[in-house]
This record gives sequence, structure tokens and C-alpha cells, in this order.
Amino acid sequence: MPQKNQPELILASASPRRLQLLEQIGITPDLVAPTDIDETTLKGEKPLTHVKRLALEKAQASAKAHKGKIVLAADTIVTLGARIIGKPKDAFEAEKFLKILSSKRHRVLTSVVVINAEGKLGQKTVTTTVSFKRLSAEEIIWYLESGEWQGKAGGYAVQGKAGAFIKSLNGSYSNVVGLPLYETWCLLNGLGYKEVKP
Repeated sequence: MPQKNQPELILASASPRRLQLLEQIGITPDLVAPTDIDETTLKGEKPLTHVKRLALEKAQASAKAHKGKIVLAADTIVTLGARIIGKPKDAFEAEKFLKILSSKRHRVLTSVVVINAEGKLGQKTVTTTVSFKRLSAEEIIWYLESGEWQGKAGGYAVQGKAGAFIKSLNGSYSNVVGLPLYETWCLLNGLGYKEVKP
């Protein structure tokens, strides 16, 4: 819970997972107001550059719309080598993504940006390495039928049924869900959003 008289916190994200993660650490945004930006990868853009750029653009668009507030924005991508595996458009693409990730190690990158009421900006980008088991055709069908792949980077949700596919995870678990909590907490506190002390 924020201290009295500090600026409101705006979460510039439509992700229910990010909202749940913030609430897990006792932070409830005053307003959830996702931004609408073009998330197309630029020609020759590397995954790290891409995720940092999108998070920054989301935060800047939100800060422009909500002057005098504290803005929190983030972007999460799944990468295999230099390839970005985005959110599947349909079940066919989700199946393709799961087959690509099967028995491989991939990375999940989340970039978090906080802009405070005075316009001061902080950004942190976190990488987690995830190893998938070899997926059988039956397991892929089972997962596709669950519908959990919808709206998820890489076509899976680690906090759901796909948790059964994860052989190992090296790094921040909350990052894979969509928001690295330690780094987010540090950014918010460092830029003036303080939790109430007992």
C-alpha cells in the first residue's frame, strides 16, 4: 500500500498476471491502463533491443497520458537463439511454437520501466533460462486443448499446466510469469513509490 500523498501508480499493462504478481507483493496499482503501441520487431532488431524498446515505448506513452503519476510498464518475450517467439495468433501457431521449444533450452526476457511523477526513468531487463522436456504429440494436443497458450509469449504459461514441461529454470520464476518482482520492487522504491512501513 502506498504512503499517503504520493503520486498514484499506473500499471501500463493489460496482463492479469502482472497485476496478480504486484498484488502478491502488496502493491495495488491505482489504475490499470494498457497502452496501444506497435509491437512489430524492427528489421535486424535483436531480442534484447526489442524487449527494452517496447517496454520503454509503453512507459513513455503512459507517462504522457498520465502526467504527475508513477508509471510501470513491462514487456516479455521468449527467445530461442536470436529468434523471438511471440504470442501465437491461433492454435496452429501455438502448436508450432511448442514443437520448436520441445527438448530445448530457451530464454525469457522481461524489461521493466518505471517513470516517476517528475519524469525520472529507471529500466531493468531480466533474463531467465528455461529448459523444456521433449514433448509428445499427445502432450502438445493436451496443452493446446487447455487454451492456456492464448495471449502467452512463447505459447505457454509456466504457472499453469506447462509447469509439467519444465525440466529446469535458471533465474527469476516471476520473470517467466511476466514480471520480475525483485527488480520491479527495487525500481518502484528507488523512484519514490514506497510501501507503508509498520
